[in-house]
Amino acid sequence: MVVQFQFSPRGGALGALLLLLLPVFLPTLFSPLGHASPSMYSGLDVMTKSTFQEWNVPKSKHLRLLKSALQRQTSEGELSDLWTPLANESWKPCAESSIAPSLPENSEGFIQVFLDGGLNQQRMGICDAVAVAKILNATLVIPYLEVNPVWRDSSSFMDIFDVDHFINVLKDDIRIVKELPSDFSWSTREYYATAIRATRVKTAPVHASANWYLENVLPLVQSYGIAAIAPFSHRLTFDNLPMDIQRLRCKVNFQALEFVPHIRALGDALVSRLRYPSSKSGGASSNYLQEMPNVNDKQGAGKFVVLHLRFDKDMAAHSACDFGGGKAEKLALAKYRQVIWQGRVLNSQFTDEELRSQGRCPLTPEEIGLLLAALGFDNNTRLYLASHKVYGGEARIATLRKVFPLMEDKKSLASSEERAQIKGKASLLAAVDYYVSMHSDIFISASPGNMHNALVGHRTYENLKTIRPSMPLLGQLFLNKTLSWSEFQQSVVKGHENRQGQIRIRKPKQSIYTYPAPDCMCQA
Repeated sequence: MVVQFQFSPRGGALGALLLLLLPVFLPTLFSPLGHASPSMYSGLDVMTKSTFQEWNVPKSKHLRLLKSALQRQTSEGELSDLWTPLANESWKPCAESSIAPSLPENSEGFIQVFLDGGLNQQRMGICDAVAVAKILNATLVIPYLEVNPVWRDSSSFMDIFDVDHFINVLKDDIRIVKELPSDFSWSTREYYATAIRATRVKTAPVHASANWYLENVLPLVQSYGIAAIAPFSHRLTFDNLPMDIQRLRCKVNFQALEFVPHIRALGDALVSRLRYPSSKSGGASSNYLQEMPNVNDKQGAGKFVVLHLRFDKDMAAHSACDFGGGKAEKLALAKYRQVIWQGRVLNSQFTDEELRSQGRCPLTPEEIGLLLAALGFDNNTRLYLASHKVYGGEARIATLRKVFPLMEDKKSLASSEERAQIKGKASLLAAVDYYVSMHSDIFISASPGNMHNALVGHRTYENLKTIRPSMPLLGQLFLNKTLSWSEFQQSVVKGHENRQGQIRIRKPKQSIYTYPAPDCMCQA
């Protein structure tokens, strides 16, 4: 049943305001472990969709640059430089510990962790859980993935990752079980959600040290035979850990975490269709993962860029920036921001110009298109969009599509039958995008975030080209409305010479999952 709201001209403003305030009065139930109720987000979805029905197509904010970008020409030499792989910087993957893996004869007990967030946040949590199990000499229970409150995805570890591969790769490092033995079957999420339990650890500080776990968690494990840690995101430090623990985290991230076979098969199919566009027929085919061209035929293979837009409504609202959608967009984002963060958006104290000049506004699809064009990518570049939902939908993507007409995504490359196993599953959709991103010639993310950080780190580990936009530079360039195309292009190229995947040594407090050198890499 579809309910349509119609407003008279006189009552339109009041009616729209009431509709936007509707989610405030919806029940905001919270699960016992503290997650927002899906009903709250459902109401916000209604609010957002209703607002977009009032939209006109967003106007270009950079029309002069856009016209020049559409008329751009790139020389063969420039294109060759763009697609040239990264030079070898004398670093190589080094995830295996120099100390031979060994397991003490007896385990102290079981460790459970409950992980929230999206795919990449869960991925980091899994790596940390393995490290904590090693520190405590405990047996790790396959981590429990909480239902994502925004995307309402209930995918489990085994739905996303190849659990047998995970256990086999780490069998000499820690003990892992798929489920608890019957003596501990009472230790479930529901058990910890209904009351305070002696075996639940809920006070783990952010970036806790190894000693904290030895002093606060190990006694519980020794007393009860089990400890459950929730919440667990970002609960292990990146500094002052033994090298064998750091290397173990690297081994989990880059070797043990492999997607389930059907995700890899679909990813391979999409990569093949991007490299061999003449064979593309996935969108119209009813066959599941039809026969693909010979992917080892390097001579006939084309190149492609993966672009992660990361321009969803949460990102747009939290940034407090103006994206040119007019009064309707401003009102929708303001109300959404108030409902979700109750006004706790510190950026809102700055003007749009101040936020942009500081690089604190996510790039719109139009702006990321202008960046790619200025870097030298022409209109024959094959672009794959790795994004869940773009705020504003196709209306907002249309400008980017004009600049790069050979733009693809999961829907355009794969048939409905091929997508059936991942439909409505945000984590599996993200897993496919992650897999395709790791097999692309170049990866670029429009704004920093968990997927950006995970892929920057993984591609650094594999020495793959990854363009990191200079947000402050681009913000200042886009504010200058008198800039010519040649001036814009020259500034963009110069500003991104050393932002294409070159090794950056991790600094204290920085994540080894974003900066794998020197913890996960060795100088050859």
